[in-house]
Amino acid sequence: MKKFLIDLGRSRLYWAGLALLGIALEASALYYQYALDEWPCVLCIHVRIWVMAFVLLALLALFFTRSRIAMRVFHGLSALVMLALAERSWQVLAVERGWIFGDCDLDLGMPGWFALDKWLPAVFEVQTSCGYTPFVIFRITVAEVLMAVSALLVVASLVLFAASWSDNR
Repeated sequence: MKKFLIDLGRSRLYWAGLALLGIALEASALYYQYALDEWPCVLCIHVRIWVMAFVLLALLALFFTRSRIAMRVFHGLSALVMLALAERSWQVLAVERGWIFGDCDLDLGMPGWFALDKWLPAVFEVQTSCGYTPFVIFRITVAEVLMAVSALLVVASLVLFAASWSDNR
């Protein structure tokens, strides 16, 4: 099992699959926004930013799969990004369910040097306040799907990060 995890973590197929998953998540978000008129809130945009971060990280990692040290770094960064994604996903779900009261406004809250909402407003502009997410299927909401996907990604990234430290090749 350890060898399988080490090989998976060093596999270009893993990193390409991770990038494709992120691209599919971003495409789904844009479909809901533009085809179904479900406008994104500030928390949704934060989720999009973390998804874009793991896509870029995965694409970069594709070039360094032969380096044991680089793989440790990329798996560590991946674990951090996935934890941040899970935290934002939980916030979306908690606001939707009324577990917490989010003070969501239309300001993304990014510094001027990282103004994604100004550079790519079609993807990163906040357009509504927080409170609900649309249904995906069978009364399962986008927030619930996000939470499940991000939890699986956290587990996978932490397991592969731990496995990368067992790689002595």
